[in-house]
Amino acid sequence: MLALSALGLVALTGCESVEDLARLGYPVMASDRAPVMHDLWIGTWIAAGVVGVGVWGLIIYAAVRYRRRSAEAPKQKRYNLPMEIFYSIAPFVVIGVLFYYTVLAQDQVLAPVQKPDHVIKVVGQKWSWTFNYNEADNPAVGENVWEAGTVNQSPDLYLPVGQSVRFELSSPDVIHSFWIPSFAFKRDVIPGRTSSFDVTPTREGVYAGKCAELCGTYHSAMIFNVHVVSEAEYNAYLKGLAERGNIGEALGNESANKNGPAIPEAGGAR
Repeated sequence: MLALSALGLVALTGCESVEDLARLGYPVMASDRAPVMHDLWIGTWIAAGVVGVGVWGLIIYAAVRYRRRSAEAPKQKRYNLPMEIFYSIAPFVVIGVLFYYTVLAQDQVLAPVQKPDHVIKVVGQKWSWTFNYNEADNPAVGENVWEAGTVNQSPDLYLPVGQSVRFELSSPDVIHSFWIPSFAFKRDVIPGRTSSFDVTPTREGVYAGKCAELCGTYHSAMIFNVHVVSEAEYNAYLKGLAERGNIGEALGNESANKNGPAIPEAGGAR
């Protein structure tokens, strides 16, 4: 029975290994904010487990304690005041505890860095992403560069490991949602607003990024790869963008782009 329960838990959480099972299906953590969200995730599972075991315990107790012993009908009651008070208060206690720990995690995840090492302006447009690297003050690069994707070709986002990054998000058309699961953070990209968040990549590797908001016909094309690399590789990649002529800022489609070269329309050649 225990083995079957473990297999069921693995299936429900999408775990493929013991390491995945230990995280209860949580993505591989690759940022300084991810452990905070992971702890909240595990705590929520524990709370759900306690509530589930408690409910099943009460069901089994009631089935055994009050099972039918004779043909005579049991004494009928219109209500049980202590029980009604309990099941009215208990959900608020559970919600209150989860809300408290959620707020604590939120404050830690959203805490800004006083002076981030890098600033990247992210533009979500129909239907891909543009990444503007503000590196004019970086002696190894010396200018701002950009990388843009199309509906036919997803872009790459390069980040230096161990260095803080501020993402500034904007959109020239519809609502998108910038999400890197391994960074444990997702934020909507809303036209007319610029939002931001800070994060420090902590683990080298290639991670998936995507739009988590159904944004239109080619929503499924709004994917990108996040490369967390060494500082030297990061600078080399940005220099490569400059050599390709991707200098300045690209802020979206031609009508929205006033400070840099226009991004190719969705489906166009790069």
